Amino acid sequence: MPSFDIVSEVDLQEVDNAVNNVVKEIETRYDFRGVKTELSFNKKDKVINLVTGDDMKVKAVRDMLITHFTRRKVDSRVIDYGEVEPTSKGQLKQAIKLKEGIDKDTAKNLVKMIKASKIKVQAAIQDEQVRVTGKKIDDLQEVMGLVRECDLEMPFQFVNMKS
Repeated sequence: MPSFDIVSEVDLQEVDNAVNNVVKEIETRYDFRGVKTELSFNKKDKVINLVTGDDMKVKAVRDMLITHFTRRKVDSRVIDYGEVEPTSKGQLKQAIKLKEGIDKDTAKNLVKMIKASKIKVQAAIQDEQVRVTGKKIDDLQEVMGLVRECDLEMPFQFVNMKS
């Protein structure tokens, strides 16, 4: 029986490349001269750590991150900005987390949406992914189109297609 999985994954190597490009851009930008700005990416925890001088610089780095993510074909909806907190040296720090995997509420909404479409497929939640099975590949492709057009604030990929 044909099936595929709906997942939400992030290419960590592309994120690392985007962060490195932002670091290079910060070094060359005039508005960052004389301001100590640190940007680091922890692949294990999937967190980008930012330490910079003021609120304007935080916003500028956010914009650069979104730009470089887009250039690297990483969906910027995976970015989850944490609170901006002051440091002991008078700077600001922010932890930027990367969302990966489909949480329970989003998975339930996906399954509900697929069932409401009356397409003859079954959708089941499995950990942080949704498995969709059906008798016809055309039905599965219809579900893919439906998921692409939904607005669930999360990028989805379709993997493990079996026929």
